[in-house]
Amino acid sequence: MDPSEQYKRWRLILGREAMKAGSPGDASLTPDEMGMDRALEALYHEGREGGLGPSSPQVHRWLGDIRRYFPKSVVSLLQQDAIDRLGIKELLAEPEMAEKLQPDPRLVATILSLKDLIPDRARATAALVVRRLVHQLEARLKIKLSRAVHGALDRASRNLRPRPNEIDLGRTVRRNLKHYQPDLKTIIPERVVGYGRRRRHLKTVVILMDQSASMATSVVYAGVYASVLASLPALRTHAIAFDTGIADLTEYLDDPVEMLFGTQLGGGTDIAPALRYAASQITKPQDTVLILLSDLFDGGSEEESLAEIRALRQLGVRIVCLLALDDEGTPAYNEDLARRIVRMGIPVFACTPDRFPDVMADALNG
Repeated sequence: MDPSEQYKRWRLILGREAMKAGSPGDASLTPDEMGMDRALEALYHEGREGGLGPSSPQVHRWLGDIRRYFPKSVVSLLQQDAIDRLGIKELLAEPEMAEKLQPDPRLVATILSLKDLIPDRARATAALVVRRLVHQLEARLKIKLSRAVHGALDRASRNLRPRPNEIDLGRTVRRNLKHYQPDLKTIIPERVVGYGRRRRHLKTVVILMDQSASMATSVVYAGVYASVLASLPALRTHAIAFDTGIADLTEYLDDPVEMLFGTQLGGGTDIAPALRYAASQITKPQDTVLILLSDLFDGGSEEESLAEIRALRQLGVRIVCLLALDDEGTPAYNEDLARRIVRMGIPVFACTPDRFPDVMADALNG
């Protein structure tokens, strides 16, 4: 790397006061690099040149600067550091801040974790930031999930042993064209296909979300996905959050923002009671998929949790254990409990949001 480029990088990392006498100085930085330096200094060297303290008039300008000088991924990290390091809940105190904040799942998870501490005047702005992220995620994720689920349900609902009045002639002919008999000038069908089942709800999906602090970002994604699943008429969807208590959020699924604000991120973890409650909501076990979203650091009885999982499996419930549902893909988790669940024939893994539709389709297909 060019020495001058190396100097610039260290200069931006360490700040001006860390540089030795006789170093090239600020003159070596371009105007954009000087802007980056001012934005970083305001955050990481609070107290100099005004910083980003509460109610600082520079906050609004700083939010605009970081969007100008840094890529989205870095903007998200800087915003998060601003909240974590400086406690500036005042970022949300003015409505115009919502237009400057770059919504991302980690920021929204922080907002939800702090929602009881956010000043009343900032709640509307906080809700607006959450709503913007939810709309972005829905636009990005809904089509793929809907297609995957509809495809899985279509395969699951096909009637391959129909009565005469249930035969789908069009699909039967298309599937058996290769069996056309030229001598007889007809098709002899090898497989007859019937119309699918007409029940309103073909399957039940239960999303059981561990809302401990380590799962906060996963809960944001899971909440949005649960809302999308609830919008599909062929599914009956339940969303249940738990820590050491249980919150059934199913009634809020038509408004994912309200549902997310119903979570209490940051509590402990007690899996067995949550599984028992989920079991009480299941009426047709063999048509039910249960997604347990947890890192499995169980503060309750692991033996009870395993017993509840075993009982659900014996009833015919299809269970998938997701250790995380986020973009990182490398969660910390209870490896011993994970291995014991795997031995029961239950898949246990972490999942990025873009892969969740495939996971859901596979689970519905069995």
